[in-house]
Amino acid sequence: MMLCTTNDINAEITLREAVLSGLAKDGGLYLPRTIPKLPNSFFQQLPNLSLQEIGFFVTQQLVQGAIPDEVLHTIIEKSLSFPAPVVPLKENLFSLELFHGPTLSFKDFGARFMAELLHYFVKDEEEPLNILVATSGDTGSAVANGFYDVPGMKVWVLYPQGKITPIQEQQTATLGKNINAIEVQGVFDDCQRLVKEAFQDEELRKKRRLTSANSINIARLIPQSFYYFFAAGQVGTPPVFSVPCGNFGNLTGGLLAKKMGLSVEHFVVSTNINDIVPQYLKTGIFKPRPSQATLSNAMDVGNPSNFARMRALYQDDFEQMQRDLYGTHFNDEETLSAILEVWESAGYLLDPHGAVAYLGLREYQQKNGGTGVFFATAHPAKFREAIEEKLNISVPVPKRLQECMDREKQTIVIKPSYDQLREILLMT
Repeated sequence: MMLCTTNDINAEITLREAVLSGLAKDGGLYLPRTIPKLPNSFFQQLPNLSLQEIGFFVTQQLVQGAIPDEVLHTIIEKSLSFPAPVVPLKENLFSLELFHGPTLSFKDFGARFMAELLHYFVKDEEEPLNILVATSGDTGSAVANGFYDVPGMKVWVLYPQGKITPIQEQQTATLGKNINAIEVQGVFDDCQRLVKEAFQDEELRKKRRLTSANSINIARLIPQSFYYFFAAGQVGTPPVFSVPCGNFGNLTGGLLAKKMGLSVEHFVVSTNINDIVPQYLKTGIFKPRPSQATLSNAMDVGNPSNFARMRALYQDDFEQMQRDLYGTHFNDEETLSAILEVWESAGYLLDPHGAVAYLGLREYQQKNGGTGVFFATAHPAKFREAIEEKLNISVPVPKRLQECMDREKQTIVIKPSYDQLREILLMT
């Protein structure tokens, strides 16, 4: 498997090089040079295939021998050891539950796959690999738990102080060992900027082996395509997928699946008030701006990294992107109203991100119809405080979340200054 970058389509980079480097030296993001079309026989079998079987076949076709089949089987079995049920709520409306992994977030798919893949690539090397990740919510906890105690890995999770939920912080900042939590006195965009500056620091990269576990890493992106195939097989007709979007890795996984031949009726780009991409889909102008804090905090991104991949996949064909993608956004009041509406009408409890996706799908179906699947990306207990306070709905907390609340927080607090981050990375 050879990869190019979003800044250089003629580049030739191996999968190992791309996964270990995270961000390309030219500042671009990695993409496969060629995206294979999957055979019709695969799509005919989809309704009968497990998520693990889909994950193995899709990855096998993508990597084209870069990972031995027996190794790939092990990676898939270990990283996809939990279900992703498709739950019908009413006619032509389904919830794809992506929160059944260890940290109860869809980020477990990419984080665990990447941890297993990186371990395979560096298992015989002595020098530790430093993994940098910026998080606005669930990415940090998924990466921290996915890489916890993995030999040869040091993980640095940067998160904005006071802007993730208490449970998300406890899952991220209480593990110790090889997991280092850095509490940044700023917003998520500051965390993302610091990580990117570290990758562009040639002197630092000579002294420390760095890679990223954000969705800029191609290893995070690949497994985020699997559940599109699985959900389409379960509903039995080309679906409308409504995806809650922040950094747009989840949506890009769907675009990758479509490029591989999956029939998709439409994609709904559902965001909170950080609506940079929905605005682009209306105007053709991509205008990043400082992110604003919301209840759906994993989507509080003002300059989404994976937009570069989206443009590359469409070869900057704005009209085609408009035909495939429907953009919309919702505020916190609308999000809370949706949680209450679905709870009262169907007895089904959404988290704020799933509620935004539900709203986007409902808006689209009212105009266009279709069979729709919205993504429920986190367990509602991760947002228990807001749901219980605002809506007076009792939210049960799974045992695995309760256990982390008693652990002691261990963080390094810094200003949004690259010099401070650089000093920390060089001292350890």
